[in-house]
Amino acid sequence: MISNLAKAGWRFKRPSVIPGFGMTLGFTLAYLTLIVLIPLAGLVWRSASLGWGGMWHVATDARTLNALKISFGTSLVAALINVVFGVIVAWVLVRYRFPGRRIIDAIVDLPFALPTAVAGIALTALYSKNGWIGRWLDPLGIKVAFTPIGITIALIFIGLPFVVRTVQPVMEEIRKEVEEAAATLGATRFQTISRVLLPGLTPAILTGFALAFARAVGEYGSVIFIAGNLPYISEIAPLLIVIRLEEFDYTGATAIAAIMLLISFTMLFVINLIQAWSRRRYGYAT
Repeated sequence: MISNLAKAGWRFKRPSVIPGFGMTLGFTLAYLTLIVLIPLAGLVWRSASLGWGGMWHVATDARTLNALKISFGTSLVAALINVVFGVIVAWVLVRYRFPGRRIIDAIVDLPFALPTAVAGIALTALYSKNGWIGRWLDPLGIKVAFTPIGITIALIFIGLPFVVRTVQPVMEEIRKEVEEAAATLGATRFQTISRVLLPGLTPAILTGFALAFARAVGEYGSVIFIAGNLPYISEIAPLLIVIRLEEFDYTGATAIAAIMLLISFTMLFVINLIQAWSRRRYGYAT
C-alpha cells in the first residue's frame, strides 16, 4: 500500500532542477481561480436565476438559435479552412527558402497586432458591393459583405496565425531525412504525407484548430462591420449579447453567454480527447 502511494506521489511530483513546485502550483490555482473560475461561476450563477424554464425559453428562442448557428457554424468552417491553408503556409515557410520569405512570415502575424475593428473595416471595404473585390463578385450573383460568407472570411483572417504558429515549430522538428527515407523505401508522395508526416503533425493541427475555433467563436470587432448585423441573416451571438445588455436584459445576456460557454467547453473538451488519443496512438507530444 505504501509502495503504491509512493509511486503515485512520484508520478504526481517529479523532481526538478528548479525547486518550488508547491508554491508555483498554489500560485497557478489561485491565478486561474481569480481570473477564470470566479468570473465564469458568476456568469453561471446569474443565468441560473432564470431557472430551467427561463433558460430553456432563451435557448429555444428563434433569434438566439439562429445567432448561435451562425456563430458556431461560421467558426467551424473558418477553423477547418484555416487548418488546410495554415498547414500549407507552415510547410512553405519551413521547407523552402525564397526571396521575401521573412516578409511573408511576418505578415502571418499581422492579424495578432492589427486591431480587429480595423480588420473589419478593411474587409468590408474590399467585399462590399462597390469594393475592390465585391464589384467583381456582384455581377456573378455572389454577395459577401453582410452575409455569413463575409463573417467566415473575417474569421479566417483572424484565425490563420493560430494554426500556422502551432504547426510550424512541430514541422521544423521533422527532418527531411525522414521523407527521403520513406521515398527510398518506395513510398509515394501521398503515402509519405499521410503515413509519415501527418501522424506527427496531427496533435499540433488539432491544437491549432481548437485555438482558431475558440478565437472565432468569441470574435466581435472584425465581424460586426462585415456582418451587417441583420437578425436571422448575419447576426452573431456575441452581438446579440451586447443587444440584450443595451436593452438592460442582463439576465438574458448572461443566459446566452452561458449557453455559448457550455457549447464551446463541450466542443473543446472533445477536441482535447481526440488530441490525447492521437498522442497515445502515434507517440508524439505537442
